Amino acid sequence: MDILVMSDDAPAAVLPALDLLGHTTRSAPRDVRSLLHTTSPDVVMVDARTDIAGARATCRVLRATGLNVPLLAVLTEGGLVALTAEWGIDDLILATTGPAEVEARLRMVTGRQAEDTTGDKVGVIRAGDLVIDTATYAAKIKGRPLDLTYKEFELLRFLAQHPGRVFTRDQLLREVWGYDYFGGTRTVDVHVRRLRAKLGLEFETMIGTVRQVGYKFVGPSARALPEEAPAPVVRL
Repeated sequence: MDILVMSDDAPAAVLPALDLLGHTTRSAPRDVRSLLHTTSPDVVMVDARTDIAGARATCRVLRATGLNVPLLAVLTEGGLVALTAEWGIDDLILATTGPAEVEARLRMVTGRQAEDTTGDKVGVIRAGDLVIDTATYAAKIKGRPLDLTYKEFELLRFLAQHPGRVFTRDQLLREVWGYDYFGGTRTVDVHVRRLRAKLGLEFETMIGTVRQVGYKFVGPSARALPEEAPAPVVRL
């Protein structure tokens, strides 16, 4: 499991139990831009041990900008009095929690996430009228098969697995084409244009553009809304 700890301190300093578990841990500043310039983690933890107000604001902004992986806050016992549903987190962990409990909580939040994003069967992604079967590399929109190339399918699948989250072109190149791909970011624009054409006029807005940032997958409930402005960047 890849765990991103948003803190100025090392992950083991924020939550010592992480040092005793076999997960990949890395730290990044408590800044939304940290998620735009790194590979997608499996879990995000926000350090809320000292600056509780700042940590709360970070959690709220992360949710508002479309974070689609489990979000946890690491607090001290005294910080529990400030915790409310408005934080938008999936779970909390006390900084003194032992490794067995940390591991159990990680299993619980990632398990719930998998249940929420799984379709009728394993490997099926549903978003309104769009159905993506990752086992057969087939995609349909309103029952109509989409004639996609392999990379078009992989791009659509990746975006649909992270609805609402904005990815830069560089991120999409790394995630879909791989680190050994030497083409430019223009490749992403070309594939997005082809995907939109194949989705058709009714559904082309499923691939949303965030100006000066990149692209995101827009779910059916959000497609009726006007195009969003770039998400705010907050430095805490």
